[in-house]
Amino acid sequence: MILLLSLSGGPPPEKVAAERFVAAWARGDYPAMHAELIESDRRALPVREFSQVYRRAAATTTTTAYRHGEVGKLRDGVISVPMAVTTRVFGTIRANLRLTFVGTGTEARINWARNLVFPGMAEGERLTRITSLPRRADILARDGTPLAQGPERTSPIQDVASSIVGVLGAPPPESLGRLRELGYPPDATVGTSGLERVFEAKLAGMPGGQLRAGTRVLALTLPKPGQPVHSSIDPAVQRAAVAAKGERLGGVAVMRPRTGEILALAGLAFSGLQPPGSTFKIITLTGVLEASLAGPRSTYPVETKTTIEGVDLENANGESCGGTLRSSFAHSCNSVFAPLGAKLGAAKLVRTAEQFGFNQDPGIPGAATSVIPPAGEIGDDLAVASTAIGQGRVQATALQMAWVAATIAGRGRRPRLTLETDRVPQRTRVIDASVARTVGRLMEAVVREGTGTGAQIAGVRVAGKTGTAELKDTSVPACIPGLAPMSPPCPPPKPDDPTDTDAWFAAFAPAENPRVAVGVLLVQAGAGGDTAAPVAKQALVAGLKATK
Repeated sequence: MILLLSLSGGPPPEKVAAERFVAAWARGDYPAMHAELIESDRRALPVREFSQVYRRAAATTTTTAYRHGEVGKLRDGVISVPMAVTTRVFGTIRANLRLTFVGTGTEARINWARNLVFPGMAEGERLTRITSLPRRADILARDGTPLAQGPERTSPIQDVASSIVGVLGAPPPESLGRLRELGYPPDATVGTSGLERVFEAKLAGMPGGQLRAGTRVLALTLPKPGQPVHSSIDPAVQRAAVAAKGERLGGVAVMRPRTGEILALAGLAFSGLQPPGSTFKIITLTGVLEASLAGPRSTYPVETKTTIEGVDLENANGESCGGTLRSSFAHSCNSVFAPLGAKLGAAKLVRTAEQFGFNQDPGIPGAATSVIPPAGEIGDDLAVASTAIGQGRVQATALQMAWVAATIAGRGRRPRLTLETDRVPQRTRVIDASVARTVGRLMEAVVREGTGTGAQIAGVRVAGKTGTAELKDTSVPACIPGLAPMSPPCPPPKPDDPTDTDAWFAAFAPAENPRVAVGVLLVQAGAGGDTAAPVAKQALVAGLKATK
């Protein structure tokens, strides 16, 4: 077809081949570029190595886009193509790409040389660069107080800054390629934790420097400082969260439900993943209500345990509970919610969890993704039931459970999380408003009369949910009493050991007009109502004062 076009007055085959080459370059299709080379070049530089050469050149030049003008005519075996290369660091560079062809007609192919990795380069030249970063921008607290300023990253409120700012250091190996593409020099230091990591792109500013082809300077730019970042961290709330957690391993997250602004992150609040225990029943309850499997007044037997797939699942401390769904939720009855979870089914349980943000990037650099296994991988009814009470293979952070509470506080609208004050709030409807209101009322009962009374605040209606997660695999029991020798023998019962459980609490307040949501995780710290609820109370009180 190309030969026929040429004979009938169409574009010459060499011009068509040149157009294909630069068009493939613009879309990053290196194999298509490689196909336009002469056979000896294709053999000498296989497509994988050829692609790597172009990727390295793009990283060196910080290229983001290639554009080409009208392909020129073939003169003395060479076609010139005007190109404009957009780069992050060096601006737009305009130069001609000179393609040498070997052969004629449809057999014409490009005689490739390494100077063709960038327009305007002469034979034998190599791309190099020298870059530097500007002075790092400051991090400000919600009230404008510096949290990290200047080269020394100092702060007048060092007690707050030390708990949230993080540190600078050598980039982790997995980020080196990306940083090179952004123009960072090889000896750069970056934020490796805390707010320094979260805001790295804004704080670092834009690198500047020289781009060279051999000894020639192709482009020269100056570094551009970033603007100070106004974080959403409230110093008083951060202090309260840190003090409430104390020396215990765990995390405390405090946020505003309406805006998604994070007011405080203490400890492992957004990085520590643990089984969420009964705080996950907020999600199970939501799914049950949405599926119309039960209502607040539905009733259930008062029992100390339930049996699923022939295995007993006990209530905490062998407690007898049941009655209405409201009472069962307030007292965190496994004997009610495990069977409800199995009845809801894995698919609906997973879908509901994902509506609350599980299996999704929280949008905060460095924040861990809370996970629930795919429905097809959870297993039988026993595994689904275990998942429904926050055990099995479910993993969450304190920030995730604060996000869950914030979604209920927002009447089913999940806020976009942010650590900045100048972000436009975004909320997405994920739960029916009437269902969210019902869940909120049942969470109030938890604090008023159930397992979460330790979070009560005088004159304030608090909605919350306790969690006590067993630090062992509850999806498959190690032994089944009465079935030996079919199962391993059961060891004698142990006295209560608080290090066997994580303590959780998720809450928001005031219940009628929520201004603050919290998530608390204390690792190996006993029961959620005993240890996590009082921590949540302190964080809520500070958050309420800060959001008046």
